[in-house]
Amino acid sequence: MAMDLVLGSTVEVKKPHPCGGREFTLTRVGMDVKLKCTTCGREVMLPRKKAEKAIKKVLTVPEEANPGV
Repeated sequence: MAMDLVLGSTVEVKKPHPCGGREFTLTRVGMDVKLKCTTCGREVMLPRKKAEKAIKKVLTVPEEANPGV
């Protein structure tokens, strides 16, 4: 089943980025996912399947993404 990825969410990945950061912000969500490292600002683009496997957990979701909660 597909993971529910929301634009602007902050996620933690299994393997750290070469800069040492594990937290990324989702800047593009679709068939490809663009992640921006919160430590160094570098952007990484991955196919959605690979990104879903790499994401360990969702840390924050933007408020406007869930208005009913």
